[in-house]
Order: sequence, then structure tokens, then C-alpha cells
Amino acid sequence: MVENLVIVESPAKAKTIEKFLGKDFHVVSSFGHIRDLAKKNLGIDIENGFTPNYEIPKEKTKVVSDLRKNAAESKNIWIASDEDREGEAIAWHLINVLDLDLKSTKRIVFHEITKEAISNAIKTPRLVDMNLVNSQQARRILDRLVGFEISPVLWKKVQPALSAGRVQSVAVRLIVEREREIISFKTESAFRITAVFLLSKDDPETILKAEASKKFTKEEEALKFLELCSSADYKINSISVKPGTRSPAPPFTTSTLQQEAFRKLSFSVAQTMSVAQKLYEAGKITYMRTDSTNLSNLALAKSRDAIIAEFGEKYSRTRQFKTKTKGAQEAHEAIRPSYPEKSSVTGSQNERKLYELIWKRTIASQMADALIEKTNIGIEMNNSPVTFSATGEVIKFDGFLRVYSESADLENHEEEKYVIPPVKNGMPLYYNSISATEKFTTSPPRYTEASLVKKLEELGIGRPSTYAPTISTIQNRGYVAKEDRPGEKRKIRTIELINGKTSSSSKTEITGKEKSKLFPKDIGMIVNDFLVENFSEIVDFHFTAEVELQFDEIAEGNLKWTGMLDKFYSSFHKTVENSLENKNKKTGARLLGDHPETGEPVSVKMGRYGPVVQVGDQNKDAKPKFASLLKSQLIETITLAEALNLFRLPRSLGEYDGEDLVIGIGKFGPYIRHKNKFYSLKKGADDPYVITMERAKEIILEKNETDKQKVIQDFGEILVLNGRYGPYITKDKKNYRISKGQDAAKLTKEECISIIENNDKSKQNA
Repeated sequence: MVENLVIVESPAKAKTIEKFLGKDFHVVSSFGHIRDLAKKNLGIDIENGFTPNYEIPKEKTKVVSDLRKNAAESKNIWIASDEDREGEAIAWHLINVLDLDLKSTKRIVFHEITKEAISNAIKTPRLVDMNLVNSQQARRILDRLVGFEISPVLWKKVQPALSAGRVQSVAVRLIVEREREIISFKTESAFRITAVFLLSKDDPETILKAEASKKFTKEEEALKFLELCSSADYKINSISVKPGTRSPAPPFTTSTLQQEAFRKLSFSVAQTMSVAQKLYEAGKITYMRTDSTNLSNLALAKSRDAIIAEFGEKYSRTRQFKTKTKGAQEAHEAIRPSYPEKSSVTGSQNERKLYELIWKRTIASQMADALIEKTNIGIEMNNSPVTFSATGEVIKFDGFLRVYSESADLENHEEEKYVIPPVKNGMPLYYNSISATEKFTTSPPRYTEASLVKKLEELGIGRPSTYAPTISTIQNRGYVAKEDRPGEKRKIRTIELINGKTSSSSKTEITGKEKSKLFPKDIGMIVNDFLVENFSEIVDFHFTAEVELQFDEIAEGNLKWTGMLDKFYSSFHKTVENSLENKNKKTGARLLGDHPETGEPVSVKMGRYGPVVQVGDQNKDAKPKFASLLKSQLIETITLAEALNLFRLPRSLGEYDGEDLVIGIGKFGPYIRHKNKFYSLKKGADDPYVITMERAKEIILEKNETDKQKVIQDFGEILVLNGRYGPYITKDKKNYRISKGQDAAKLTKEECISIIENNDKSKQNA
């Protein structure tokens, strides 16, 4: 018999915990959830108080069998799943499946995997908190009801195989509404006046940069103002010097970690959570699903010691931050290093990067404010009411900035801050140069994964455990895509005044360039419009936030979960029935106009395999022509000219090497098709509509040459190739590793077959 069996959620966590507990404890993993709502039918008995029908998935039968065996051979059983509602539900499911006693089975929780935390948890076990379990059950059941009942409506009214979700649909709505703001945005331009003044005509090195208080909408107006400037006298008419402070940001919550890891490390939300999970399970950071900014007394003391040891006493300032998020009660502490004295850890490159970010943010939160001095200078000119102003900032004491500075969600970088030279009130100034530069207003920015999480949190929608899966789901369903866009060239005009003479020039800038932004797809926009029209409550921001608060109330024991579900479902089900009776279908169809040559109608709509342009109507005498939209085009914004352009492809450039050479656009962008092989056109360099035969030949020859260098050996169906990470074997579209030390160039066909067979056997036994 085993004295103590501890059940945790992940094998990595099990290994770390077993090291601390010693020989009297055996730690095993449940590999996450072991039960879920039955997939067949609804999995919920609505008539019987929303009783859930749970089942063990096929892939979990062996795990459950092993757990039952371990439990039968153990004297004491401890359930140590994660401390949030999801973890509490896992604990409850384990107790039920393993036939344990709910009233006596020991439940332990800890916020960090350290020896001290685990020892304290063992000393203070509790029972499963059914309020937390019921809160999780309510969320799971409500989300199943929404998905199960709305999805068939979408299949009938929009397109087969679609689905909807409570939080996911709200996230899609945010992205769709932002896209429409951008579509309707009208760009305006104005000329911004900037000047470089000299404090003395004899000293061209000491300068003062300033900006005019007025912008000019027309180039002629800006030119007239510069002509005034050429004959004006300038002097300083006000000086304001104000001391100020900057305070550090609080330690990380799940949301702020996701945002900052995106801004500073370019991590996706899912990537951040995956790396944080590994750090937590290895005992390097505290629990990574939390909306608390609180730090334990021990963490405060350890952080203080680390700061004083590294930077000195004046850099230390102990703070306790109050959590501002509504309903924040998933955990009791912020995300911080388990051992604040350790500024770095071992692990993968991403683990080291994320740990360093968490360490810096935690340490900075316990450091002194930065002391700054802000200077504002007013400059008047004698022949115009327009004034100039210069601003500067000096850091007198760096404080927490010595370690860390929070990034911001800015599309444009802040203006450079520089030190103002010593000046006096009434001092004359002499212009060195004055410029009028055309500046354009910018539309609201598209969401990134991180800024979408920030918006959801602001609205009170979702909780720490839901942000990452929500963002993954809306992309996996094809409603939203994370994409880069190259932007377009735009001319900007500049007028410059130097030595009394003005000169005009123009240059180009790239506008609309996007990186890792969330774009709605046509089907996402159509589904959103259908849900807004027919299920307004489900995609209502306030309603969705209110549901989250009700889950919190259930967790606190202040609300009965079955009553909450009953109240929701009674009105929701009526809405479903009403929408099914409605005969209208939603396809997003738009009539773009008539074909200029044939007079046939040209329309755009959502087809079976995606958005398409249709030329002509279906009748006995003729069939309509169809063309798929490009990845960057939307049903809502495509023009007649753009639609007709799609029918120019595929186009043949003629014969090459005995076979037709065709240019087209497919799922992965523009391509050349020749001898049943596909060659990608270079992004931004090759236009599929104008590419010549000569250029197409170049691309084919380059690719064939690269492929030749890639092939080490060719045994027909078996190839030995040179890959990004070294040589490997490929057969039937499957890849097989070659052991280090084996010479890929000398492998025989028999040796390759042996490697393939051994690889397949090891995968079967895994």
C-alpha cells in the first residue's frame, strides 16, 4: 500500500511536487479533465433541473483506469488540482469517478509550487468547494446550451457546419464593429508646423525644437504662414518647470501578462499561456491564471531584499496594489517569480524570456517612483497670434525605470523627449528652419490578440482561464484571421523655410501596414450580423458581462446555479424557436452592378466554399461564372472593378518546355502552375496580372535549383532531404528523423526502410 497518493493535473507538475514531498508520497497526473458533458444529444437533462450527463472520453479511459488502480492501493488520497474554478471541478470529478467520499477526501491548493507552499497545503487541507464547482458547471452547461441550440439555426439560415459561442461571439462582434469603423473612416490631412530655433545666431549647436499651436488644412495656408515666419521676431514668453513622478505598473495578472508579452516579446496569447504553464509547473512562477495584483508578505519581503542587494535602499519602496477588475476572485496573488531573488532561470529561450519579463515587472512594482522634471516653454512671434511650444523632460532619479518600463498599445511611437537647453523668459530666438509637413488622421487600430484581451477585460467579459481559448476558437472557426498587410504608398507634402526661402517637396510613406492584427473574415461578419439581428442578448456586451458576474455570485454561494440557468434558458429557447420560423437566409449578398461588356449582373455572396463573385444568372441557356475573392478582400467592400479583375486569372502565358504555363491565385496566394507543379510568386515583388514569361521561367528555375540542393538521395518513394534542422527521410508525406552520427549521404534504401519502421514502432508504443 502507498501511504499517500496525490493527484494533480499535469505530469510536469507531478514531477516537481514529488521532489518536495518525499518518499511517503506518490504523485500522479489526471492529464487535465477526466469527464465532460456527453457529446451525443445535448448532454443535459433540461427537464430535470439541468442535470448534466457526464462521460469519460475514450482518450481518458486508460488514465482513469490507472488512477483507480492507484487509488485502490493508497491509504490517503489528496486532490491537488489547480486552485481556480476549473481545478475545483476537476477535483470534484475525480472524487466521483474514483468513488471517493466527498465529505472526507482531502483537497489541497497552493499558488506556487515551492516546498513551503506545498508543506503548508498538506498541513491545512480542506474539502471540495461545491460553490466553485457549481460556478464551473453553470458556465459549461450554459455554453453548451448556447452552442447546441444556436448552431443548427446557423446551419439552416447561414451555412452548414457553423457554430456559435457565448464569449466567442462577443469577441467576433468587437472585431467586426472595429473593422466597420475603419471602413467608414474618412482620412483628413493637415499641415503640422515644427521649428528648430537657435538661442544665438553665433551658436548653431544649441537648439530648441518647438511646434506651432495651429495646424493648417490647406497647403496654401501653410505656405502663407511660413512666409510670415520668415520675417517674424521670436521670443520666449513663458517658462514652466514642474517636478513630477512616474509610478510602476502593478505585478502581472493573466490579462496584463498576455498584453505585455505580445508587445515586448511578440508572443501570441496562447503561446504566453503555454510558456507560463511550463514555468509554473516547474515551480518557477506562481499560478498563471489570476486577476489579482496582490503579493504575499513573503514575496514583498523577498523582493525588498533583492532590490536593496542589487540597487541600494533608496530604490526600494514596498507597495501592495489593489485589484480593480470586477469579480476578481480567481486567485489570491499576482503572477510573480516563486523566488524573487532569482533574476533568471534555466529552460527554453521562450521560458527564460517570459520569466525575465515577470521578474522585472514584479521587482519594478516594489521599487521607488521615478522623479522627473517637465519643462514647457511658450514662444511668441510678433506678427501672428500663433504661438510655438517646446516641451522637454529630465529624469532626476530613475527609480523603477532602472529595471522596467511598461509598453503601450500605440500605433505610432511617442515623440522623442530631449533635454531643454538653459533659457530665460523674454529671451529672443532665431529660427534655423521651420517646416510644414502634411499629416494624415488615422483610423482606429485593428485589434491585436493582446488589445482584444484588454478590451474584453474592460467590458467584464470572460475570466483569466477563458481569454486564450476564446481567441484561439474564433480563429480556428475561420471567423477571424491573424494577418499581416503590407500597406500602401501615399504621398506626403512638405514645405520648408530656410534662410528666408521656402521650398516644397514630396515623399512617399507606407500607410495601413499591419502586423499580427485580427481581421474579420466574410463568414465572421455574416454570422455576427445574423446573431445581432436574431440573438441580440447573446452578443450584447452588458448581458455577457452580467452573466460573468452571476457566475461569480454562484462561486460565492449567493446564487443558485440551476435557478440562474432556468432564468436564462426560458427566454433564450423562445428566441431560438422564433429565429427558426423566420424564413430569411443570410448570405451577405451584394449586387455590384452590371458587366460593362455583356450587361450581365455582377454580384458577390458567401458560397459553399467561401466568398465568391458571380457574373450572370442561372438559367437554361447559360450558367453563371464564379471567382473566389482574394484573402484580403471582403464581400462588404469589394468594388465592381476589383470583382471583374478576379476573372482575369487563371491566365496562360503560353507554352514552356512543352507544357502550358499558367498564373493563378490560390489558398496560399499567387502561383505559377507548370507540369503539375506549383511555384509561389514573391510577395510584393511579382504581380500575377502583369508577370511575364521570362520572370515566370526565372522563378521556376530558381525553385528547381533549390529543390535539387535539398535532395541528398532519391530512392523513388523514399527521399533523403536536407531540412531546416538537418537531414531527414520522407515517405508518403511523413517525415522521419535521422540519428546524429549517421551520414545521410551514405544511407542505403534498406537502412532508410529500417529507420522508418523503427520510428513507426516507437510511435505505436508511445
